[in-house]
Amino acid sequence: MSVPVFEEYEPAADCGCPGCARRRRELAQGLPVRAGGHPSAHGARRALVLVTAAGVVLGGSGTAAVAEELGLAVPGDSGSGPAADTRPLPDTPQGYTGPLHGGTGGHPGPPSAGPTPPSSQVTAETLRRSTRAEIINRAKRWVSAQVPYSMSTYWSDGYRQDCSGYISMAWNLSANEWTGSLARFGTRIDRTELQPGDILLFHNPDNPTRGSHVTIFGGWTDYTRTAYVAYEQTKPRTRKQSTPMAYWNNSDRYLAYRYKGLVAGGDGSGGVGGGPSSTAYPGAGYFGPGANNAYVTRLGEMLVARGGGRFYREGPGPRWGEADRRATQAFQRAQGWTGRDADGLPGRETWRLLVAGKGRTIGGSSGSGGSTATAPAFPGRASFRPGQSNAYVEKLGKQLVKKGFGKHYTSGPGPRWTEADRRNVEAFQRAQGWRGAAADGYPGPETWRRLFR
Repeated sequence: MSVPVFEEYEPAADCGCPGCARRRRELAQGLPVRAGGHPSAHGARRALVLVTAAGVVLGGSGTAAVAEELGLAVPGDSGSGPAADTRPLPDTPQGYTGPLHGGTGGHPGPPSAGPTPPSSQVTAETLRRSTRAEIINRAKRWVSAQVPYSMSTYWSDGYRQDCSGYISMAWNLSANEWTGSLARFGTRIDRTELQPGDILLFHNPDNPTRGSHVTIFGGWTDYTRTAYVAYEQTKPRTRKQSTPMAYWNNSDRYLAYRYKGLVAGGDGSGGVGGGPSSTAYPGAGYFGPGANNAYVTRLGEMLVARGGGRFYREGPGPRWGEADRRATQAFQRAQGWTGRDADGLPGRETWRLLVAGKGRTIGGSSGSGGSTATAPAFPGRASFRPGQSNAYVEKLGKQLVKKGFGKHYTSGPGPRWTEADRRNVEAFQRAQGWRGAAADGYPGPETWRRLFR
């Protein structure tokens, strides 16, 4: 078996001008490692490291993924967790925060943008706006161009060719950021809320040069949500591939973030998992004239379940319409709200009441947490996920059997969510004429309403 050879090196100079050279020296010598300084600042050297078969075993069913900075993540390996975290990681020097650069082919020119604003100034208003589709399309450009990995060179668009430079490019930031600063430009979310264009970030504050990495979430690979399509910049070049959640190693240390400058638009996924899966309010920008996204559909489904079906001539869809506005306004007025509080555009409190099944239904037939006029209150999507065990799962299963959709049960429905529950729900959804993400086997408000009406 041939012995792989890895190269550990100091970053090459990225610009020949005196100012840039002086800044690099000051950063490398003046910053501690935890703040981004290079651990080898007092003795730059180049060394070849021979990794023997005794140190790293390649191939076979037990292939271990090596840190992404060496570009050896093995696509077929699904291992992650504590065992993966104990493997030694190579030094992975970080590119620092800096302006965009001109030039082409990795030859930087004069800076073309100023420094990024301090964290207190990073808001949606101070950022360039982007839709999910635009973020994913920018990520795809580097994949198509097969941009080589480098911490010291810049692509023709001015962004540094390492993992954090890739995110800076995809999010259309005004400067090159690093793993220690990217979180300032995002809002922390739960992994269950991930949608295309969000990121998974691991920054190692104890030593940023060891293991820190960031990927772009491109969508779930299937309904189990144990793997996702990752866009990432790693050695030897930009890639897109199925990756175990959240990464091959240090999986539990990756945090999910959503770009603060995100605006409504296509989700850019083109694949599995088309609808929103969380209960979090997505923001006012997702609703109103011109909006076309999965949150509008979900809003309509919840309004129908709360007595707003009479406003829709056909089922709720992703494009905002007058029916959505009138149904939302009717729900708001049912709470006793008037004026701007009942303008027909869902705010955070409107969304919270709908998701929680609380407040008065349209027509005033129920109080907080009570049943709607047509069906028991939908308990929320989180009640129906792998590993969940509750009374709602059993109630759902019994109703499926009652409706004639229980053929996948080998024994009576129970409180623990199983694949049999999912397949029976999927059969019911397909019987409604739904396809794709609308028939994924996980009940939403409209599935629930139709089952119990």
